[in-house]
Amino acid sequence: MKIGLVLSGGGARGVAHLGAIQALLERGIKPKLISGVSSGAIVGALYASGMQPREILDTLIKARVFRYIRPAWSQVGFFNIERLITIYKLHLPVSTFEDLQIPLTISASDLKEGVSVYFSKGDLIHPILASSCVPVIFKPMEFNDAMLVDGGVLNNLPVEPLIAHCDFIIGVHANPPHVDFKIKSFKSMLERTFHLAIQNNVRERIKYCDLFIEPPMLKNYGLFEISKAEEIYKIGYEYTCKVLTDSEDLLLRRNLI
Repeated sequence: MKIGLVLSGGGARGVAHLGAIQALLERGIKPKLISGVSSGAIVGALYASGMQPREILDTLIKARVFRYIRPAWSQVGFFNIERLITIYKLHLPVSTFEDLQIPLTISASDLKEGVSVYFSKGDLIHPILASSCVPVIFKPMEFNDAMLVDGGVLNNLPVEPLIAHCDFIIGVHANPPHVDFKIKSFKSMLERTFHLAIQNNVRERIKYCDLFIEPPMLKNYGLFEISKAEEIYKIGYEYTCKVLTDSEDLLLRRNLI
């Protein structure tokens, strides 16, 4: 049984992916292929490199990613995401896709062509950066003759690379609907706009997932609340445990447990 795992973007909410992976591993469910976007690409790369979920959580907390971000004074973005190369080189055990223990595909959005682009070979760090390059907040990233931004803009559940290669696909989405969202600042307006933009491109892809995990409590956390990482991890873990229990008949029929 070849299990595929697709991990959405979601900023700090993407930490929930780690809790979800931990719950899957405890039931003996191990992905053979991973597709990730934005924060899902970061988590996917770290896990595929051989690190365990709790180890990754500790690394993300200690790394304090945002202290590496400084104004780039760009006309098309507030920050230069390439300043994060240092932190990835420091904490990511490998530097190429070929060095990963689990095959990984990372997606980004090409502003020039208006299409999703997928990376699965060669340099690993630049695709991770491009995949999580949130428009307006970050300067678009030029890589391989393309101008790239966050992959979630066009596809926040990149299941396509897995469809033809997996017997069972598990989708984890860290951006549940939030109908009571209140706009209190420019940052919250930007976050809400981005969230609404990606909702539509996710719904059409859920049908390709044999198991779909979307912890509703994540709606109470913002894109930038990395200080709540422990809580978000716990939500991802506990909700996935519940989904696995509720889906036990399906998992038994497909010989996953």
